[in-house]
Order: sequence, then C-alpha cells, then structure tokens
Amino acid sequence: MPQGSSHRPHHVVVLVDEGVNPFEVGVATELFGLPRPELGRAAPLYELTLCAPAPGIRMNHGFFTLGAAAGLDAADAADTLLVPGRPDNAVPRTAPVLDAVRRAHARGARIVSFCTGAFALAEAGLLDGRRATTHWRWADEFRALHPKVLLEPDVLFVDEGDVLTAAGSASALDLGLHLVRRDHGAEIANSVSRRLVFAAHRDGGQRQFVERPVPDVPDASLAPVLAWAQEHLDRPLTVAGLAERAAVSPATLHRRFRTELGTTPLAWLLGERVTLACRLIERGEQRLDVVADRSGLGSAANLRARLKQLTGLSPSEYRKRFGTANCTST
Repeated sequence: MPQGSSHRPHHVVVLVDEGVNPFEVGVATELFGLPRPELGRAAPLYELTLCAPAPGIRMNHGFFTLGAAAGLDAADAADTLLVPGRPDNAVPRTAPVLDAVRRAHARGARIVSFCTGAFALAEAGLLDGRRATTHWRWADEFRALHPKVLLEPDVLFVDEGDVLTAAGSASALDLGLHLVRRDHGAEIANSVSRRLVFAAHRDGGQRQFVERPVPDVPDASLAPVLAWAQEHLDRPLTVAGLAERAAVSPATLHRRFRTELGTTPLAWLLGERVTLACRLIERGEQRLDVVADRSGLGSAANLRARLKQLTGLSPSEYRKRFGTANCTST
C-alpha cells in the first residue's frame, strides 16, 4: 500500500464534490486530520487536505458551503485519495473529478470511497471486475449503472488492497479504523476507537471483507459472556461452554451472535484471538509459541496461518511493520 515518506506522515486527500455528505467529510477529518493526544505522541498519524473542483462547494441539501479547500491538483500529491458520497448518483461526476481519481490511482495512490462515493470510483473505471460495496439503498441503481462491478451489498466495507469501498455513512468509521489499523497496527487503532467511543472492528476477515462491526452489546445475557471470553482467550473455549456460561442453548447463542454481532461464536473468537496476537507482537513479544498460547491459537503454525489468513501478513511481516523498533524477525 502507498505510504508517506519517512520525512512526513501519510497524506490523505479528501475530494469534496458538489452535494457531498458532510458527515463523511467529518469522519475523514476526525480520523485523519485531528491530533491524537491519546497516543502520547507528538507526530501526527496523517496529513489531511480537502480538495474540491471549484471554490464554494455546497454540501448535501445546501446545509453549508465549504469555502476553504485546495484545488483538484492537490489529489496529485495524495498517498490516499478519499471520495465521500453524495445522494444524486444519477448525475454523473464531472470530467475533472473523474480525471483526478484516475490520475491518483494510476500513480499508485490508495483510493477509498465512503458510501455512494463508490459511484465515482465506478464511473472512473476503477471497479470493473472487482469487488466493491455501497449503501444498500442504492445497490440496485449501482448494479444497473455499473454491471461489471462485483457488488457486495451486505458488507460494511470491502478491502481490495489499493481500492477500498465502505457501505453506508456510519461504516465510514469502520473502514477508517481499518485503514488506521492497516497503516499503524491494532494497538493504535484500538486507542483511536476508544477516543471516538466507537467499537473497534476486529481484524478477522477484513483483509477481504467485513460483515458487521462489533458494537457494545445491549443484551445483558450476551454482553457478560463476551467480556468473560475476552479475558480468557488463552483457554480452550467452545460454543457449548460459552452457551452454558450465558445460560442459553448453543442454538440460541448462535442466533444471538448472528442477530447482534453478525457473525458466529467461533468466528468472533478467532477474530478476538488474532487481535490479541497482533497486540502481543506489537508490544514486543517475539516468541511465537508464547503469542499462540496467550491468544488461544494453540501453536506457532496455527498462529502463522491465522494471522496470514486474516491480516495478509506473516508474524515476521507484522512485527516489521508494527512492532517495536528493536524487534528482530522470528
């Protein structure tokens, strides 16, 4: 993935088009533009620039006008170009906007869309033959306009490596935290999510796609068992054991996981274990057998397989990218 140089933070440029959703611009600003004092570091994680095709861009429904933004040529300096959505998808994006997106992609920038920003990426030809998502409300319209795109309307976001798309507006937070996790590791992403008071998404499956976020669970019968399991990931946890602790049948536990978390108990456990393994590696633990034991993954071989499956990285690659500076590869 594209990264900023060693002398500056990763540069995120948000392309603010006419009629764009201000919430998604705000999400980008919060995640990539504000200082992060909760991390205890002076250097920012990102550098943020807003760019627009013209001065005085009006937000959706004319709620307000964005007056201070760079021109579209700012997109040519982006490490990541982010395209928020707008509701009038039947109106094609202008040629200068689409050209800016194409240029950024052609030179290797990471391209990201929030919500119906996927329409712009599809119009620019970036999504043909690739998986993508957008807001469920516009899924049929998207398919009709862009039949070559492999639309996945039931996921929160799709990560295709150099091109990432988020579904509805709130899932911009899920994808944004995923980008922070991809760029800076699970520990920093979890700190940012706590600052936002928004549930951090697990690494499980998100290299390819993510089905649902993991919210704070309001069901009193399920929340305690989740908290208990997170404190005992090193144990051989089973669905039957979790169901017994929650005082429900295994079938009921499966149903509640599907309803409230959008996943199965075993998939949730795997995601939690991989996240714990990532954090242990980030904090400097180099012995893979210890990481595997403490995270409940059992063996170093299983740790390698699961980490590769769910993050796309081997333990040594993950350590090199996110671990402490004086760690050596294992």
